[in-house]
Amino acid sequence: MKEIRERIASIQQILKITNAMYLMSSSKLKKARKAHENTRPYFDKLQETLEDILEHTPHTRQTYFDRRSHIPEEQRKKGFVIITADKGLCGSYNHNVIKLAEQELKKAFANNCYIFVLGEVGRHYFMSRNNEIDHSTIDGEFLYTTQNPTLYRAREIAEIVLDRFDKKELDEVYLIYTYMKGNEFEPKTVRLLPFERKHFGVDKKDGTLKKLPKASFLPSPEEVMNYLIPNYAKGLIYGAMVEAFCCEQQARMTAMDAASNSARDMIKDLSLMYNRARQAAITQEITEVAGGANAMGDE
Repeated sequence: MKEIRERIASIQQILKITNAMYLMSSSKLKKARKAHENTRPYFDKLQETLEDILEHTPHTRQTYFDRRSHIPEEQRKKGFVIITADKGLCGSYNHNVIKLAEQELKKAFANNCYIFVLGEVGRHYFMSRNNEIDHSTIDGEFLYTTQNPTLYRAREIAEIVLDRFDKKELDEVYLIYTYMKGNEFEPKTVRLLPFERKHFGVDKKDGTLKKLPKASFLPSPEEVMNYLIPNYAKGLIYGAMVEAFCCEQQARMTAMDAASNSARDMIKDLSLMYNRARQAAITQEITEVAGGANAMGDE
């Protein structure tokens, strides 16, 4: 009975912790979603502006559109910005991101891969992986947390990858993060650089390209893109950071809710065991007293 009471007390303490973590994740999730909704209109408008400019712009030789087609696939230097969590206890969230990152790294050539990891869980994993499995390069100075994502942090990250792409230290940059898909979430890979010029001016009726008038830019289309694309890249990274942070909190809420329910079920089962053991002890005591009384009567 003493062991059962101690076990119940221990589980009750764990239940308090899981409930507290559930409430904290719920509060952080609401805050992150609100921040994302407040900043999304600006970046949506920026994307519309870029699309509108590209519809009316002749072919531009801007740096961030350079595909570097002359470099063969096995020699292309690829960078991966991987967003994981700083903590565990969030179900399969970190596992799914790392699994997708491993698949992407296998497709690329390890000697030409450069990894930029946000989050302590992913950083520790890839540091140990780098020593044991392959020779992909992990940026040791890229130390960023995923808690409370900010535009300032996204701008710093965007400047790092854009600068390396501009210096031709990287030929391609990919963003690996988790995004919400309805009530569920799953990891996703998005190409950040180079930017791709698409046919935005397509007629929805017959699918043909519309002939749009060319616009004139001062000083040049390249200068306009030099100003807009870093902001757009910052928006993509910030959106991915907020989306991943929301998914992390959602995953932790789900995991803590399941843990709380399991703790309640265990307490219920242990309470039943305790009552049975207590009843058995009382019955045994009554039996011993009755047996002793009968023995005294016989004497």
